Amino acid sequence: MKIVITSALLFLASFSTNAQTIDLLIKNGHVIDPKNNIDAVMDIAITDHKISEVGSKISRAAKKTIDATGLYVVPGLIDIHGHHYFGTTQDAYLSDSYTALPPDGFTFRSGVTTVVDAGGAGWRNFPDFKNKAFANSKTRMFAFINIVGSGMRGGAYEQNLADMDPKLTAMAAKQYPDLIVGIKLAHYIGSDWTPTERAVKAGELAGIPVMIDFGSAEPLLSWETLLLQKLRPGDILTHCFGQTKGRMHVVENGKVQSYAIEGQKRGIIFDVGHGGGSFMFEQAIPAIKQGFKPNSISTDLHTGSMNAGMKDMTNVMSKLLNIGMTFNEVIACSTWNPAQEINKKELGHLTVGAPADVALLSFDKGTYGFVDVGGFKVIGNNKLTCQMTLLNGEIMWDLNGLAAIQYK
Repeated sequence: MKIVITSALLFLASFSTNAQTIDLLIKNGHVIDPKNNIDAVMDIAITDHKISEVGSKISRAAKKTIDATGLYVVPGLIDIHGHHYFGTTQDAYLSDSYTALPPDGFTFRSGVTTVVDAGGAGWRNFPDFKNKAFANSKTRMFAFINIVGSGMRGGAYEQNLADMDPKLTAMAAKQYPDLIVGIKLAHYIGSDWTPTERAVKAGELAGIPVMIDFGSAEPLLSWETLLLQKLRPGDILTHCFGQTKGRMHVVENGKVQSYAIEGQKRGIIFDVGHGGGSFMFEQAIPAIKQGFKPNSISTDLHTGSMNAGMKDMTNVMSKLLNIGMTFNEVIACSTWNPAQEINKKELGHLTVGAPADVALLSFDKGTYGFVDVGGFKVIGNNKLTCQMTLLNGEIMWDLNGLAAIQYK
């Protein structure tokens, strides 16, 4: 009798689900979902803020229907390197300062639904960061906590070895496990492995990855040592196509270096982190031509990059698309790959039951100029434009009124 009752209940539950009215139905879009290997024209149903069905023809009733004909429908983009500890403190660089940016003004219009602040706060000021930026942003936010206790305040603050405490940094990460996804080291200019070792130690204590923004040093610190000995598989080297003095590079004399290839094979993550000074065509173009491609695409968004060569997430994606990466690679590097890198595997895909974070992109054809941080330009014929962004099933950006009612 129990088996019969259970079967009947399952049948009724299934019937109820199938009969349920969809909150939002996206029809006829070309779905690209790298995690689930979907690359086809399909419909997507959203109910109760989650993906409720993905299929070739969904005929159930919907409260609102969006015709995505001619558009690409992808998971909400994930930018794992931005700077969002915004505030009004003078001379504090990216820690409660004017240089950092509130995410909502820069995310949804580019298809981004999730951002990770890259080291603005350390253990000393993370609670303030949480109360200011996290509490006042609709964009889903996470953070890499800085190994420097006072965060990314610039200058002497980021050179202070005495303020690089692995134990206290790991304790803060464990205190906020839903918000802190990694440890950040940036801008250290000494020829000393101590900051790297302390950041990795904090990562080990907290069980989370480390993101490294290698500063300049004289003599140079060896990337071979960094990638093959100091960092762990799953740790992240950001600014992978940067070309600054005082540091080694992925490409030297036009050739991808063996330590970069071996490091990536070992499991080190190479992240773009474009920024205002960390992306050169002289690095990116030969690397991609030789088969060395980034694992993830990110912006390094702040006031010094948003109006320069970087601009926004879709511009960086378009730039890489025009210098040799495939469309599917670009989408994977902006969705499922970064979700895995920050251990948030519930994001970055369109699986039934996942949060309904979705971006609708147009693949525009024309003549476009793309600029690197050195002022060099590449002309391309492809450009991605975000037409609509949904966060948890709610429309946050609608460039051309796809969801609006026609005025008569």
